[in-house]
Amino acid sequence: MKLLSLALLAVTTSAFSPAAFTRSASTTQLYGEYGASSTSFYTTTEKQDSYLSLDEVLDAKCSDTQVKSVIKDMLEVCADITEALRTALVTVEGSSNTFGDAQLSVDVIADNLLWDAVKKSPVVREGASEEDPIVRDVDEGGEGEFTVCWDPLDGSSIVDNNWAVGTMIGIWPKSTGLIGATGRDQVTSIIALYGPRTTVLVALDDGTYEFTYGCTPEGCELPDGSFEPWICSRQDIRISEDCKIFAPANLRAAQDLPGYKKLIDHFMEKRYTLRYSGGLVPDVYQQFTKEQGIFVNPTSDGSPAKLRLAFEAAPFGLLVEKSGGKTSDGVTGGSILDVQINAVDQRTPLCIGSANEVDRFNEMVCMVE
Repeated sequence: MKLLSLALLAVTTSAFSPAAFTRSASTTQLYGEYGASSTSFYTTTEKQDSYLSLDEVLDAKCSDTQVKSVIKDMLEVCADITEALRTALVTVEGSSNTFGDAQLSVDVIADNLLWDAVKKSPVVREGASEEDPIVRDVDEGGEGEFTVCWDPLDGSSIVDNNWAVGTMIGIWPKSTGLIGATGRDQVTSIIALYGPRTTVLVALDDGTYEFTYGCTPEGCELPDGSFEPWICSRQDIRISEDCKIFAPANLRAAQDLPGYKKLIDHFMEKRYTLRYSGGLVPDVYQQFTKEQGIFVNPTSDGSPAKLRLAFEAAPFGLLVEKSGGKTSDGVTGGSILDVQINAVDQRTPLCIGSANEVDRFNEMVCMVE
């Protein structure tokens, strides 16, 4: 027993050794060599001596001052939603959104906070919420530059379990607006994940960056010894071309689509690791922390599309493609970022993640050679 305890101690301490303080060491191993199971994927990221602040990263990686301003406005409201989720009970509000879904108290709280934020922001001209998909003018001063679209709290069906949920935000310039634009026209997109911690992915000039909110002083001390609410926890995230993690949504469609059933069989036969919660934000977000993964959501006549192009697919698509991943519209095999937005609540199939796995999806499900 003593020998076992010493062995466990050796393994534990080696996981936090200085030798791991390199980019290659912080990359999750593709085939899960670490942990109790060869199908598990554990982080090897270790604590840094100091972290860059939000302002420092934006000053260096966001050349447009107005984009910088809207990013800071949106992160501020994500912090407000974090605090609200800590205290709000999950109850039925007694109202429904335009799709007939019963609204929960936390949905309404998050949506109201976002509306307040875009109305106060001097750089926002229009806003649109998935809860009420109409583009509304919020620019009282007439100087706004951006159309901001959001899903205030994705994961309404799992939030009562206290599972991770999130906010998705896409931001388009005045030159395109929303209708008639594509996801590629976004000036930035932002995804917030509310779990044990709040982390936010932001698309910047040269890639995707992650910021963490409200860390303890032990984890988020800045170079000058001070502390800020947002620190940069991951820089220029890359998603590998191959993966062994899969998240299959809309499995009912496998009964209608032989190609999808064949793809699921491939994942199982090749012993991929299933990581799927039913929440779009955590199910795709893991691709940035594990630096690999595939999320698939094809559709059929019997299982139609549920994902919204402007509120969900386009914001995530921008972040994934900026990280070296790939996306598919689930029909032609083209990028989701090239699909024109013709309606605020436009629905779409989606495949997103590691490039070679998206290619496999296109071959099996979209029949693209």
